[in-house]
Amino acid sequence: MKSNKNMNRRQFIGSTAAAAAAFTVVPRRVLGGPGYIAPNDKVNLAYIGCGTQGIREMCSLIRNPALQIVTVCDPNKFTQDYVDWSKDGIRNGVRRVLEDPEWGKNFTGIPGGRDIGQELVEKYYAKNSPSGSFKGCTSYADFRELLEKENDIDAVKIMTPDHLHGTISIASMKKGKHVVIHKPIANRVYEARLTIETARETGVVTHLLAWSRRTGFDLALDWIRKGAIGKLPIIQIIPMLCSGDGMISEQVVLQIWVITVSGHCFWHLASIHHL
Repeated sequence: MKSNKNMNRRQFIGSTAAAAAAFTVVPRRVLGGPGYIAPNDKVNLAYIGCGTQGIREMCSLIRNPALQIVTVCDPNKFTQDYVDWSKDGIRNGVRRVLEDPEWGKNFTGIPGGRDIGQELVEKYYAKNSPSGSFKGCTSYADFRELLEKENDIDAVKIMTPDHLHGTISIASMKKGKHVVIHKPIANRVYEARLTIETARETGVVTHLLAWSRRTGFDLALDWIRKGAIGKLPIIQIIPMLCSGDGMISEQVVLQIWVITVSGHCFWHLASIHHL
């Protein structure tokens, strides 16, 4: 799946109409000085998935001046019963990005949901707005409704539970939206292949986050291709046992690496089993 870290909005959209419009836009240096990115050059982003990992990554992503988060989506409106690696990690992350040490002081648990995502977006952009206010982020419970109504989005970032990654990616790409997806691509090899094929067919820009070429992958794949260890479609790993007050406790995370002879590696976070 392709990526381009230096892509501006017109390159990202990839249309001749947007390219032609470049000649009529006032240069950004005239509007805001060096480093200023004009609104018309920003990537309008839909952020789907506002759980702990979604909010955590939103705190860093929202600082990027090349994009604008214009809508958020999560079936959960707001709760304080999420589990995370630390009890106050999400709250402290939001406090830092908003520069508000009092944010969430009355929360009794770990917060999450689309209301938190929307609040983070609107408070951050308000903090950086000359008027000091901002109310330009819509909120949805259903990604399908978002894709039907939000016609001006350029791209989608998917931070949902694993079983929805492939489904939302395919639906977004069929709407002509570029997709950034967190691992895994999908829950099943068939779904992952269908997602990749949809990317090829639609020609949109896609990127798989948190993937890296780790030591041993190429060697293991070479063994499989040569039949050195027989037919091996699945490797099951039990990597960790986490515990602690306010954190993921008494659970074992089961991860499955599916390695195919074509060289694709899909990280499948299959399930969390209580001991």
